[in-house]
Amino acid sequence: MSRAISFPFAILSLPDLLQQTVRKYPDRTAVSFYGKEMGYVELNVLVERFAAALYESGIRKGDRVAIMLPNCPQYVIAFYGITRLGAIVVQMNTMSVEREIQFFLSDSGATAMVAFAPAYEHIRNSGCMDRLKKLILVEFDPVHDSYDPPAVHFDEFLTSPALKALPTFEIDPCEDVAVLQYTGGTTGRPKGVMLTHANLTANAYQCMDRMNVAPSHDTAERILTVLPLFHVYGMCICLNMGILIGATLILLPRFQLEEALQTIRDTKPTLFPGVPTMYVAIHSYPKAEEYGISSIRTCVVGSAPMPVPIMKQFEKRTGCIMLEGYGLSEASPVTHVNPIDKRKTGSIGTVVAGTEAKVVDLQDGTNEVLPGEAGELIIRGPQVMKGYWNLSEESKHALRDGWLYTGDIATYDEEGYFYIVDRKKDLIIAGGYNIYPREVEEVLFSHPAIREAAVVGVPDDYRGETVKAYIALKDGANLTAQEVIEFCRKNLASYKVPRLVEFRPELPKSTVGKILRRALAEEARRETAN
Repeated sequence: MSRAISFPFAILSLPDLLQQTVRKYPDRTAVSFYGKEMGYVELNVLVERFAAALYESGIRKGDRVAIMLPNCPQYVIAFYGITRLGAIVVQMNTMSVEREIQFFLSDSGATAMVAFAPAYEHIRNSGCMDRLKKLILVEFDPVHDSYDPPAVHFDEFLTSPALKALPTFEIDPCEDVAVLQYTGGTTGRPKGVMLTHANLTANAYQCMDRMNVAPSHDTAERILTVLPLFHVYGMCICLNMGILIGATLILLPRFQLEEALQTIRDTKPTLFPGVPTMYVAIHSYPKAEEYGISSIRTCVVGSAPMPVPIMKQFEKRTGCIMLEGYGLSEASPVTHVNPIDKRKTGSIGTVVAGTEAKVVDLQDGTNEVLPGEAGELIIRGPQVMKGYWNLSEESKHALRDGWLYTGDIATYDEEGYFYIVDRKKDLIIAGGYNIYPREVEEVLFSHPAIREAAVVGVPDDYRGETVKAYIALKDGANLTAQEVIEFCRKNLASYKVPRLVEFRPELPKSTVGKILRRALAEEARRETAN
């Protein structure tokens, strides 16, 4: 069943989005970073200056410029400066190593790069320096090291001779690509998702609409921006939606529990977009209330499913509203969010404005299934990507007749609420039965001693696959594998119960804090093979 709402918002380019907010809220603070603040007018001046310096360096519309920075004011300046030229931002993880740097720069054809200075040696050793017209380096604690050309310090780049006024660049929001957002590569080589200006600004409007944070001249939202801005979730919810509504972005380079709590105490954010592991960490902290977490009105949950028991406990403890949603890089990323006035716990909610969604059969993906039946979730809307960079066949497979095939297994109900069952590729088939890891994980998370859990399928000579649970316990808790198995037997059909249990101090996570289930599955398969 398709669920669609009309799209009542203007289609803008990213530079126009920023200009619109500068005109509306010139006196507001745009960025807060460890006590230092920058207003929207100053931000706009620096964006223009950065764009002019890029232009003088030979960067033109359509050229690719990589950003490999943690959350900091320079990221915001560079992102909007690049798009101001009509050039394309290439998003890069700050933890990328030499091989990955070489891939991203070569695959995208990037001719300039903005990077964190500590990564300089990795970049130099990647073999890609010769392709760069400029390598612009950001330092948090300036040491004024000398770098080989074409490297230059960010501040020096901003003060270099540049045009007094930039030429006018015609940007077609619906056709011109603004960002190459590379997928994680857990199921193969990373793919560059081509997101247009219209994709990104439409999604900013869609999120604003669903989260009920429309721009207001009376009050300004304050967004705790600890999600990496190089991740599509942080880029949308924190950066682009934040700019759209004239919010203050409270930037943190990484999630460290005590630093995050101290920042909440000192800056009093009203919105906290995060991932489940962040909320689990705060919930597990005994004195979290003493840090004024009650200033947070809304928590937006994305990137991974939020365990229902933890969500209920977190809301009860903090008084905030948690809005669980769903998205993927190929959709800028948000497609579903729970309506703030009618949430369904455990659901990803309904589609955002202008979006359609259907659940189709897993065999050929053409027949729509009935409410309550599991199938592949497909999506259509203004936020859906243009395609994959230089990968025509993969683009044709993902985009069929205007629909984006997500690879996620979902169900929906009669009211148009959707529920993610699991990743299509994570499905466990044991003894002919389909087992969805998320269902088993929900049961594990309800155990009072368990802090984190991940469930994977491992090879089994008799059943084909069997269920293995990886578990991290809460501080001071004790639990045996047999106790875990017995707990699951009371709450799950026998074929879903883990046969194997492994305890770990921590489970592996991505830079955004998402538990890497696929990494655990690959590790388990290697161990079984040996």
